Amino acid sequence: MQPDYPLKRQVKTSVAIPASLVSDIPHLREKTLRIGLIGRALAIFRINEIIIYPDLPSRDQTKDAALIEAILSYMETPQYLRKRLFKIRPDLRYVGILPPLRTPHHTTQNREKDLKIGEHREGVVVSSDERGVHVDIGVERPIFVPNVQIKTNSRVTVRIREKGKNLIGEITNPDEVKFYWGYRVTVSRSSLGRILKDQRYDLVIATSRRGDSIAKIADKLLSRWERSRWVLIAFGSPTRGLQEIVGQEKINLERAVHFIVNTIPNQGVKTVRTEEAIYATLAALNILTSD
Repeated sequence: MQPDYPLKRQVKTSVAIPASLVSDIPHLREKTLRIGLIGRALAIFRINEIIIYPDLPSRDQTKDAALIEAILSYMETPQYLRKRLFKIRPDLRYVGILPPLRTPHHTTQNREKDLKIGEHREGVVVSSDERGVHVDIGVERPIFVPNVQIKTNSRVTVRIREKGKNLIGEITNPDEVKFYWGYRVTVSRSSLGRILKDQRYDLVIATSRRGDSIAKIADKLLSRWERSRWVLIAFGSPTRGLQEIVGQEKINLERAVHFIVNTIPNQGVKTVRTEEAIYATLAALNILTSD
């Protein structure tokens, strides 16, 4: 396996962003670019999951959330699988401008001879019979996975077992891969207030210019991070901060999270865009935690 690949985080990390993320942008091309910048940030800082939450209760945000989900999911999918998993659709018209992720599961090797025993690849089931399934993993021929029955067009993670005359693999759980293996996109129907109360998260961090400077709370934050197994980091919208968003539910943000952090103290602009806050916050936490 590739020894220089980044290991996955020891602490599972989720990021929550609002469905109104690109509602202030009129053109699909610019919407795509903004979402693409966020996809890059997620991969750079080895985020496991991004949650798209509704932040405007009086408005149907289904279309907005679906656009963000589609573009982020497209980015996360290895290039050799995209034609199989994504049909031609209007909201993906400008995906050609998206920056590549080049994460460990976005391999550029497309020759069977370069496969290594024990290597993991993402694939799509292309056919099945009573013996097992055949999976496209981006080389000259599909790999055969015996003794499993999986629906055609399903995405799976495969570990190479044999190569040569027979190309044979086995289905594995992506969590078993020791390298960073991309992010998962979740569209939530729950409000942010309900998400913050989810018991799965043993550390919840809210970002706000009204929060404590990360330098002042670094020791407390690091101590809590090291004792956590799953962290949630929440971001506000282009027009409203987290206090206002959860305030719609009569929720006090200070009581709903463990830390409210300002990762851009003394900002030189009136407002910081969500994608800018994501880069600043994840960079700061990456330096602080170093997991």
